[in-house]
Amino acid sequence: MSALETFDIAAWTGPFADAERDAAIRALEGGQVLYLPHLPFVLSEKEKRLLTPDLFSGRAKNISLDPSGKLKHAAGADGDRALLQGMMQRFASGAVSLIEGLFPGYAPKLERARTSYRPVEIAGRKYSPVHDDTRLHVDAFPTRPMRGRRILRLFSNIHPGATPRVWNVGEPFAQMAEKILPRVKEPPPIAAWLRAATFQTRGVRSRYDDMMMGLHDQAKLNVDYQQATPKTEIAFPPGTTWLCYTDQVMHAALSGQYVLEQTFHLDVEAMAEPARAPLKVLERMTGRALV
Repeated sequence: MSALETFDIAAWTGPFADAERDAAIRALEGGQVLYLPHLPFVLSEKEKRLLTPDLFSGRAKNISLDPSGKLKHAAGADGDRALLQGMMQRFASGAVSLIEGLFPGYAPKLERARTSYRPVEIAGRKYSPVHDDTRLHVDAFPTRPMRGRRILRLFSNIHPGATPRVWNVGEPFAQMAEKILPRVKEPPPIAAWLRAATFQTRGVRSRYDDMMMGLHDQAKLNVDYQQATPKTEIAFPPGTTWLCYTDQVMHAALSGQYVLEQTFHLDVEAMAEPARAPLKVLERMTGRALV
């Protein structure tokens, strides 16, 4: 199966044809990256001045916008911050329209999470191995237990020049888990309660959350795996959009600058094929309930 499935979508709002929606949900839930080469997020003339890394405070990986509208980790004058907030909110609204139109069955259970703006070139940034997103990984949240819920992310490259956002995409989730899961150590049950009681996590982690964090960390730390595992390099040019379940697709962001991203959370039961969710895959592999 190809890592990438291309769709000829050129509008953020539907209606979308039934055949297009059916193909999109099969590809998405099957662990592919959906590529929309004709769907740009177009900046206004005023917004083009936001294409500078000077807006980033450097206190986190990216600038973020909470669903409440609170802007975090942005620098610059008040006018630029207000303009940035408006641009990110407009992008979030477009992302919601696209996802709800393309996957109408998701809409009742779809939660809009954070929006991010990534104005800094990723190549050359220095992080510890477990925080290094140039290494193949699946997404898991250390402080926000998902308890099996899906992580769906949509990206748009808004670079003003010709610089692509370059990814590596790795092997299917189940194949990765077969190799990495034996390295994952399960913490004692009381550890989840202690993290929640001391506000290290927003609620109690499930076994699923511990397992996903273990897969995330151990895949990044395993240099032999990173070097030997099959991978596909994909370049997303400016003016293009793509999306995938980042808790399922092994991915690494190698280079690129000026990218917008919208995160969604979704209940497993809202999927067309819940058996494809990482939760269900890991429960079959371990033979036990994980939430």
